[in-house]
Amino acid sequence: MSQTIYQDIGGRDAVEAVVDDFYERVLDDDRLTPYFEDTEMEDLRAHQIQFISAVAGGPVEYSGADMREAHEHLGIEEADFDLVGRYLQEALEDNSVPADHVEAIMAEVATLKAPVLNR
Repeated sequence: MSQTIYQDIGGRDAVEAVVDDFYERVLDDDRLTPYFEDTEMEDLRAHQIQFISAVAGGPVEYSGADMREAHEHLGIEEADFDLVGRYLQEALEDNSVPADHVEAIMAEVATLKAPVLNR
């Protein structure tokens, strides 16, 4: 039986490390911080851990808000979505997630572009 991406990268500890790295990058970027001004970051961090765990085949199902509903009030620009995606990819890579797994996770993220941008 083959392992899931979640198991292969190290499970919850690995996902938490990626998410911490990811939000450090995002919140260090002045172009992105306005999107997070009224956000409870611990809740957002928990949702992101759940989301990445789910798309990586972990033992959870994402139960956060619908992506369109969760983001429609933010007016996110395409360039900002792409920048956030780049930071996630960098966080995955810098936390030793193998390239094929990074590609699989980022493919799932790409499917969220239209709903996040309210298209």
